[in-house]
Amino acid sequence: MISLQETLQRIQPADQRSGELSKKRWDSIAKPLGSLGLLEEAVVRISSVQGTADCRIDKRAVLIFCADNGVVCEGVTQCDSSVTAVVAGNFLSGDTSVCIMAGLAGADIIPVDIGMNADVPGMISLKPRYGTGNIAREPAMSRQEAVRAVEAGIEMVRRLSEEGYQLIATGEMGIGNTTTSSAVASALTGLSVREMTGRGAGLSSAGLVKKQTAIRQALELHRPDPEDVVGVLAKVGGLDLAGLTGAFLGCAALKIPAVIDGFISATAALCAVRLCPAAGEYLLASHQSGEPASRIIMEELGLSPFLDAGMRLGEGTGAVAALPVLDMSLAVYRRMSTFEEIEIEAYQPLT
Repeated sequence: MISLQETLQRIQPADQRSGELSKKRWDSIAKPLGSLGLLEEAVVRISSVQGTADCRIDKRAVLIFCADNGVVCEGVTQCDSSVTAVVAGNFLSGDTSVCIMAGLAGADIIPVDIGMNADVPGMISLKPRYGTGNIAREPAMSRQEAVRAVEAGIEMVRRLSEEGYQLIATGEMGIGNTTTSSAVASALTGLSVREMTGRGAGLSSAGLVKKQTAIRQALELHRPDPEDVVGVLAKVGGLDLAGLTGAFLGCAALKIPAVIDGFISATAALCAVRLCPAAGEYLLASHQSGEPASRIIMEELGLSPFLDAGMRLGEGTGAVAALPVLDMSLAVYRRMSTFEEIEIEAYQPLT
């Protein structure tokens, strides 16, 4: 297993020369300059990440980290933690929203048990522990466990890289993980719990107050240092967040474009970028989550999502929904004639 420190040392800035060649190709295509907007920018970024203007995302996976969160006992969710294992098992049988969507998008589902309370037969298990502590009363995990969870995420990307995957979309499953994500996001940004906390899967107003109260208790109890990202994850985070953080770092080290899903994976992406700013060059934002803090996190990352559909399901559904859009953009990029080929005068940049 590749260590966190070794991974951080491997990460280099993306190949800007390949990105420039990709941009030049876009500008030669017989259409108004920049008229596909963010989709053109995405292809340029993928080219920079892969180090070639002939970029490919034919083989893609949805890497889903599944874990349980002790804070559920504070009444911050509609359902109990047993649902995590049920949904995780359904990933294996193909009976979830993301499985159906991924089938249409040509993406393989790779679920990983990184900290569920139960064991699901047939699932990859790399968990440092069974579930986390209740962050309102105790740390989520030890620092060593947080590092092991990050390294498990790195390990999964290494395995997928060896299998030839060219793009990794991120997802998660864990009852209570919008609570831990809000706690981590508030700790890292310094913004208020109220700003960073939404209703998750559908809390009532009373439930939202409970959720915000639990997060405030956690932050006041543990006082996480925003300069110590691993410490923040250990004190108020989750094993799924740590695994996702490792996945984003692993993608950067191994030069694989990583597609962020919603608020939870975006929070993990922020963790990765705080650990290594160059990792941000390997990220693609899929959609604007319905969680209120999502827009704030995307601005922190300097990313603009392709889609804004009010989605808040998780599992990687937003990341998968963006894949057909990327496919269409790449089809235009590869197949459309250039100005020179159809013998018309090229568009000129606006002044």
